[in-house]
Amino acid sequence: MIVMQLILFCLLFTALVKWGVRDNAINGLFFYPKPYQELAYERGIADREIISQKRKKFMLPFVLVMLIALLLIIGLWNKVHEFQQAYLQALLFLEVMNWYDGIFIDEVWVGYSSFWKIPSMENIPYVQTWKQMLKKRIILTGIWIIGAAIVAGMVVVMF
Repeated sequence: MIVMQLILFCLLFTALVKWGVRDNAINGLFFYPKPYQELAYERGIADREIISQKRKKFMLPFVLVMLIALLLIIGLWNKVHEFQQAYLQALLFLEVMNWYDGIFIDEVWVGYSSFWKIPSMENIPYVQTWKQMLKKRIILTGIWIIGAAIVAGMVVVMF
């Protein structure tokens, strides 16, 4: 059951990213490495303020939907009411999401799909190296250790 929930959670993550970008990778420029973004601004391909607004409009609903989904899975679907079990499940979901994002979203989908290529920037590398991705994911692993405790506390209070 938990494997199916993890798959659904990651599919929700993917669907939200696709929704945020819609049909044009430039809508998701805020996902790209900072040097790539700066080059797009310098070339006049995108406007810094518009991309900043798009990031804000995407991130709040994204975080809320993913948080609510996680709370509902742990609290309602799995009927967890004690902190330790809620913490372990939250940590599992957050870490799977973290590594799924780094490996399958960043390295596979973004790295191999022409969808993410921005016109006039096709020949410029925009995917993080495996070393950069691993460094980022290891840092986020530490952050999710704390984040899982917050989620577990919310589960215990709400359910």
